[in-house]
Amino acid sequence: MARSITYITGSQLLSVKRRPNIAVVDVRDEERNYDGHIAGSLHYASDTFLDKIPSLIEAAKDKDTLVFHCALSQVRGPKCARRLAEYLAEVKEETGIKNIMVLERGYNGWEASGRPVCRCTETPCKGE
Repeated sequence: MARSITYITGSQLLSVKRRPNIAVVDVRDEERNYDGHIAGSLHYASDTFLDKIPSLIEAAKDKDTLVFHCALSQVRGPKCARRLAEYLAEVKEETGIKNIMVLERGYNGWEASGRPVCRCTETPCKGE
């Protein structure tokens, strides 16, 4: 079954982000290290994303919604979201992932709107 990819605004994400069934997936590359990140997000850099999909699925095993973003969510975020959807359609195994979303305006929009960011260097981020 092909999964459609939808978009979510920063305000919508902020209101649902603490739900235990949602994972935020940051696919920025090096800029995550110096720009900060959305607290609690998983990091899977876009340049190696395809190889890391099985690891992402394992890390998100209790989640049914994954929200992807990059800096602006114009190229890397949507591309990685599509790659995950295609992968799930090909392997046909049940992962529990029902919703694949992209954060409108990406990390830059999130931060510019004054939403909370984390600057920890922990992997994975345990920030709240």
